[in-house]
Amino acid sequence: MELYTPEYFMNEALKQAKMAYEEGEIPVGAVMVCRNRVIARAYNQTEKLTDVTAHAEILAITAASDALGAKYLTECELYVTLEPCVMCAGASFWAQLGGIHFAASDPRRGYSNVSSGLLHPKTKVSKGIMQAEAKELLDSFFEQLRK
Repeated sequence: MELYTPEYFMNEALKQAKMAYEEGEIPVGAVMVCRNRVIARAYNQTEKLTDVTAHAEILAITAASDALGAKYLTECELYVTLEPCVMCAGASFWAQLGGIHFAASDPRRGYSNVSSGLLHPKTKVSKGIMQAEAKELLDSFFEQLRK
């Protein structure tokens, strides 16, 4: 089995974020990886679905649960282009994700700015993978929005 790098998986999440960008959604993308294989892909769809909970992370968790037929995703790792918000961190807690890897920090809405203990104690976290690319996409989106 070929082993992929964290950068490979984050690049896949960035592809999802670009799809969101093209649809006028806040450009956040996510992929769920289980046993070195992408089992779910998602991007923000709050506008498209008129659903404030349709964040990339929530949609990826739901798709991964469907793919595996399980509500606990202990062997899964979420790669997401922006630090999860409190809602998404809470969902990851209940899904008992094995890991969360995010590119850009979110100083305004990210879970780590609000409270500690939102993630499951066994969830491993890494941040900053392809941070510049993710931040550039977000900055470009919000710059266009202000015009």
